[in-house]
Amino acid sequence: MPVVVKLKNILTERNMSQRELARLTGLRPNTISHLCSNEVDRVHLSKFEVICKALDIQLHELIVMEDE
Repeated sequence: MPVVVKLKNILTERNMSQRELARLTGLRPNTISHLCSNEVDRVHLSKFEVICKALDIQLHELIVMEDE
């Protein structure tokens, strides 16, 4: 089962840009862009914590395991 970061979907649902999230979190825009891509293979957990706090969501809403 692949682990999927749902950040792009969450931002779309909230009509929020990657740049706005980068500003809110203090993370680099390139980091946010990478997390919105399908190429995520590793991330520091602290980045997920910052994103979850900024978006007021739980980690299980951001990261899901999908059936293949």
